[in-house]
Amino acid sequence: MLKVKMPIGNKTLKIWASSCCHVGTDLANGRNRESLAEAIRQSEGGGLEGGEAFDWDVALMLGDFSGSMTPPQDDEGREVVRQFSASTKHTREHFYCLVGNHDASGPNEECQWWFRKWIDPMGENSVYSRVDRNNYPYPVEGSWERYLFRIGNMLLLLMGDRNDGGPPVGRGDIRGYPAGAVTGETYEWWRHIVAANQNSIIITAHHHMLKNTTVASGPWEGFDKDGEGNWIGNYHGYCPDGGPKGASYLYFVDGQPDAQAFEKYLQAHPGAIDLWLGGHTHTHPDDCHGGKSHIERKWDVNFVNVSALTKYHGRIHSMPMSRLFTFTEGSKKVRVECYLHTSDHAPQGFYKPAERTLELRMPFQY
Repeated sequence: MLKVKMPIGNKTLKIWASSCCHVGTDLANGRNRESLAEAIRQSEGGGLEGGEAFDWDVALMLGDFSGSMTPPQDDEGREVVRQFSASTKHTREHFYCLVGNHDASGPNEECQWWFRKWIDPMGENSVYSRVDRNNYPYPVEGSWERYLFRIGNMLLLLMGDRNDGGPPVGRGDIRGYPAGAVTGETYEWWRHIVAANQNSIIITAHHHMLKNTTVASGPWEGFDKDGEGNWIGNYHGYCPDGGPKGASYLYFVDGQPDAQAFEKYLQAHPGAIDLWLGGHTHTHPDDCHGGKSHIERKWDVNFVNVSALTKYHGRIHSMPMSRLFTFTEGSKKVRVECYLHTSDHAPQGFYKPAERTLELRMPFQY
């Protein structure tokens, strides 16, 4: 087992969070652009357009590794694993991953087989994924669908999207149906762990944001209307048989549409967690669609959309970017920086106008 990497000097913990690399889309449409590998190389060695390298201790990869508009297949899985190997300073197990809606299996396939085979956070298919569960710097507990790990007094809860099995909750034979979903078992797992760990800093991660928390996360905010008043794609593709009202947020819990189970819990228990991290809705760092930005505070919880690494999947809005969270021992403050992986919006590197300082419920301690 690897020794846990302990920060030195001012004792900071740096968590790099990203989502939506959609590797197949960028390879096909971006002159073989390696969306995941390129971001990893930039973090460890700097970018070709002048972006600086940056240190990080662990990475959270919040789903949508696949760009397929049909259920993903083995060739794209092998490509994801190949791009992870671009890392020279971190092992594969420094990346803690969860499943997104585009990674979902189809209606007549084994449940989430592609994610379980190629991304495999539990290391159950190491021959394909190259994940060795014993090598995680911070050990994981749970399953591919929901798991946790601890760093000092910080508890991280990762929940996978269950956009599988056919409409309306799961994707069909085509398109990566966008409305977010979890099982009732996952919600109950989250609720019990949150209630039992109020003496910990709690970070929740899912592919989707909660309803009306961050940019374009409200009902119908994933779409536009044409001149005849019909819904058409904008942030997301319009799938009328897949819960389009909730295309931009976590919409289904145990198959119930617009369930808002997490929202109701947090409304009844303000400040029950410290951070909710997600992605799914790709956009530039200054977007405030629906009057909401990428980083907002609601129910005494900080919500952060880390956005997307892809440049070509949903290209109307996609702006390759990620977030770096810096926690300092003894401090209740967390610094959130935005890294632009291309120079399309602003010069490559950290984008100062999007930087924020957020407050936790308690000081971080190792």
